[in-house]
Amino acid sequence: MSNWQVDYQKELDMAIAARQRRNEGQARVCARRAAGVAIREYYRRRGQSISNPSAYDLLQMLMGDLSQPEAVRQSAAYLTLRVNEEFKLPAGLDLVKEAEFIARSLLTE
Repeated sequence: MSNWQVDYQKELDMAIAARQRRNEGQARVCARRAAGVAIREYYRRRGQSISNPSAYDLLQMLMGDLSQPEAVRQSAAYLTLRVNEEFKLPAGLDLVKEAEFIARSLLTE
């Protein structure tokens, strides 16, 4: 496994573990970071210099990338959503799955 894959899998595993502990806040953070790792690798492969922005910045960058399919940009948007007053996201939204979708979409060779 390459470095980005190790980093991506580590964040994904931490997200899943946090969810199993019923810590959705930590699961969201780790899912965002996992997506950020994949996005950074995607742009690196295309020769774009990334000055180490946060995962949130990378998600914003992907949301604005009109060369990406709408579904990929929508997944990035989901990962930037803020929780409501009860610290919840819209029902049925799984940020771990959204991060996995982004990685598969951008980096499947």
